[in-house]
Amino acid sequence: MKKILAFAGSNSSTSINHKLVTHLATAIKNHEVSVIKLTDYPLPMYSEDLEKNEGFPSRLGDLLEKIKEADGLLISVNEHNSGLSAFFKNVTDWLSRMDRNYGAGKKAMVVSASPGGRGGLSANEYLTGALPRTGAEVVSSVTFPKFYENFSVEEQKITNKELSETLSKSVHTFLENL
Repeated sequence: MKKILAFAGSNSSTSINHKLVTHLATAIKNHEVSVIKLTDYPLPMYSEDLEKNEGFPSRLGDLLEKIKEADGLLISVNEHNSGLSAFFKNVTDWLSRMDRNYGAGKKAMVVSASPGGRGGLSANEYLTGALPRTGAEVVSSVTFPKFYENFSVEEQKITNKELSETLSKSVHTFLENL
């Protein structure tokens, strides 16, 4: 049994990426899956001066430890103006300062969801390219466009058969590579 850490890159209380990553995490069987919210690990905006004068925020070590304990990372990243949200970028900036190789030895699945037709493609591509520089290996990546048309929040399920199959295959690939 492998340990999987699942989270969204969003700080929104109504995050569609958190809804999606939670849905995917609950579908994974025979592995230990923990879904966390990054907002439970508050971090100030990264600053070299802040790091030098005050050191690392206490909750950063807790988050890094959770990542280190995991065999795999299931990340659903949101997009703001064709890029990562400032919130998630800040988290990755702090993590990389505490441990440049915080993803070492981890297998990762990157998903992204948006209400629009591109499904967070730019943020997905950015993170898929950036994670290997932390030592993680991205083994699958999927975008989820038009979230509100393709996912039933009430029923907690994907309503688009093609997207459901694509995500199932991607999760399968992720789990095969753990």
